[in-house]
Amino acid sequence: MVFEKVRELLAKQFEADEDSITLETNISEDLGADSLDVFDLLMSVEDEFSVDVADEDIESLKTVGALVRYIEENS
Repeated sequence: MVFEKVRELLAKQFEADEDSITLETNISEDLGADSLDVFDLLMSVEDEFSVDVADEDIESLKTVGALVRYIEENS
């Protein structure tokens, strides 16, 4: 369920096909996200899942799977 919501957010923000987004998708490399895009995404994630993403954790959230795990562990 978390993955589906994250995939939906990513597809909308990056105008990508939802089916092309997997747990292995790299947010920067595969979706073309720059630092501002990542910031916007994390704000959406915080709103959607009521989770606070610590600044020091942002660097480790490079793939969709890492982001999903972070949400599951911190919400």
